[in-house]
Amino acid sequence: MPMIETDDGTALYVKEWGEGPAVVLIHGWPLSADSWDDQALALANHGYRVISYDRRGFGRSDQPFEGYDYDTLADDLAAVIEVMEVEDPALVGFSMGGGEIARYLSRHGDVRKVALISSVVPFMLKTADHPDGADESVFEGIKAGLKKDRAGFLKGFLKDFYGVGMISHPVSDEQVEWSLQVALQAGLKGTLDCVDSFGKTDFRDDLPAFTMPTLIIHGTADKTVPIDITGRAAARAIPHAQLIEYEGAPHGVLATHKDEVSRDLIAFLDA
Repeated sequence: MPMIETDDGTALYVKEWGEGPAVVLIHGWPLSADSWDDQALALANHGYRVISYDRRGFGRSDQPFEGYDYDTLADDLAAVIEVMEVEDPALVGFSMGGGEIARYLSRHGDVRKVALISSVVPFMLKTADHPDGADESVFEGIKAGLKKDRAGFLKGFLKDFYGVGMISHPVSDEQVEWSLQVALQAGLKGTLDCVDSFGKTDFRDDLPAFTMPTLIIHGTADKTVPIDITGRAAARAIPHAQLIEYEGAPHGVLATHKDEVSRDLIAFLDA
């Protein structure tokens, strides 16, 4: 079943590997479900049923003009769970995908376990009651760069995403190029709208819904989603959360620290 239909008729591309307890993987911006392949393979080989999907507007899913707010995106996740007949899943969200989980829990209910990896939860934007957040100009600058030269902007963004610099080169040039090609499969409207969604949505009111075992993984050198306002803040707000910090790791740990992420996810899900 490569495609499922959401409540508003949007078709989402779904991948399913393995058999066993269900784990649903939600990808980050601006990639697709394929960014999870290393972890999905490890989980499936370990005895889990792994489901991943392309967010609306990205990868092989439909590209509607509307629906990139987190209420709709969380309802899309609910549709994947319902149509795929997933019972008592664990949810794992990377970056923007952590927001889908937070909003899903407050809109749709409980799950078995949750993992947030390099996640935007609880809040990215600087406001009067969140003075340490990122200034709105950061997100407006991203959108301006996308409108001016989407391919050029994303290539530079992805280098920061993976921590590639003059000396540091934790992934190959080919990994950056592949990620760029995946990102360019997305529609421009969804790519732009999701910047506002992940950058400006406040998930602090969703945090009480995290009543299940919760794992948080975050790199200490993440320049895309800084750990202090996200991973560490989420760990403080969720009393039972387990925080694992990857010292010196950038945002894109699914590639730069793929073996460590797979190991820590399996240990958490097995426990």
